Amino acid sequence: MANAYLSGLVLIAAYLVGSLPFGYIVTQVVKKTDIRNYGSGNIGATNVLRVMGWKAALPVFMLDMLKGVIVVLLARSVADLPLFYLAAGFLALIGHSFPVFLSFKGGKAAATGIGVLVAVSGWAALFLIIAAALVVAITRYVSLGSITGALSVPLFFLIFGYELPYILFGIATAALLIWRHHENIDRLIKGTEAKIGQKV
Repeated sequence: MANAYLSGLVLIAAYLVGSLPFGYIVTQVVKKTDIRNYGSGNIGATNVLRVMGWKAALPVFMLDMLKGVIVVLLARSVADLPLFYLAAGFLALIGHSFPVFLSFKGGKAAATGIGVLVAVSGWAALFLIIAAALVVAITRYVSLGSITGALSVPLFFLIFGYELPYILFGIATAALLIWRHHENIDRLIKGTEAKIGQKV
């Protein structure tokens, strides 16, 4: 493994890259608007979609996903050890959820989580996207699709025969994303959650 100093820098970089608030940046550039003042107040692509439409939401989603891909690939280029690049990927999710650049008030890490998974396991990412997309298509709840996708991460790692570090990473990721969606879960139970295509 690379020396501890370089490894430490990579892990710090993973958090900082994850912290890049593209939902905030894109909406400021496109609409001169602080997305935190509208809709759910979240900086993620779903809130951008509800408030500003897909033309603003798509680049936010792609950039947030790219963060996850870049972080894992960077870590793997330094040391191709699962514990190391999975830790880097998880730090990217922490950064997105609690970004240092926005007083630690960030998004829910779904898009970044997909990016991390794409770089870690293309097959698991593909099946997660299919599962989440089916749920969204049937229910029209993006949050329910995200929650379903989060729960499926450790399951797909288990099905595809990945070793324990991957399964533990999947459990930790699922726990983080579900926790970040606790308000959505409350609204889903109450029947007040906004559906896809419904502007706020």
